[in-house]
Amino acid sequence: VQLQASGGGLVQAGGSLRLSCAASGLTFSAYRMAWFRQAAGKEREIVAFINRAGGTYYADSAKGRFTISRDNAKNTVYLQMNSLISEDTADYYCAATRVDRSSNMEYWGKGTQVTVSS
Repeated sequence: VQLQASGGGLVQAGGSLRLSCAASGLTFSAYRMAWFRQAAGKEREIVAFINRAGGTYYADSAKGRFTISRDNAKNTVYLQMNSLISEDTADYYCAATRVDRSSNMEYWGKGTQVTVSS
């Protein structure tokens, strides 16, 4: 199983980025997908989940600004991030689990770095 995240970069505060995570080696539609992030010196935290049927969950920090979506035909999950703030600076990771409503992820991708300049 491989989860390949991309789309990170340097953006000014108030700007937008769209992260992508391409999955391979698994039946993508059968997995709950998630984005996590980890800022320097902090613990990893959940950003958003999207269930197999498309239901979503967002951390409070992401509500109203971020949108998680999936394209099962492309085996890809996305994270659209708008109105970025400096506190969003972190490495962002995608992850997968076969269990809906679970936060115990089975597979993790390598991170993509997001830096928001103020």
